[in-house]
Amino acid sequence: MEQGTAHPARARAGIGGATLEREALAVEIQFTTRIFKEGRTYGAHAFELDVSSCGGTKEKAIKNLKQAVSLFLEEADKLGTLDQILEEAGYSKDKRKLAPPKFISVQRMSPPLPLTNA
Repeated sequence: MEQGTAHPARARAGIGGATLEREALAVEIQFTTRIFKEGRTYGAHAFELDVSSCGGTKEKAIKNLKQAVSLFLEEADKLGTLDQILEEAGYSKDKRKLAPPKFISVQRMSPPLPLTNA
């Protein structure tokens, strides 16, 4: 997994009652990125925000994901839901930046599934 960063152009985030204006100040938001390949297309997924994009190369998928995250956050701000989205995703305000949730581990799991119609 990789770390991604997006720069929302005009967004406001208030975590824990503090409001951070980002119109005059660009603020970075970090997120964990999963990269996968399906056929000839690369997919990129921002784990914390549940936003995905794709591209013909790994680099293009990451670039498209950063743009998708920025657009997602801008639209959430316009709708008035940005604070709630960031809080539910586990972000917190740490000094003058948004701190992402800290993962203890990320694991691939394989529980047995009882299939009755297989």
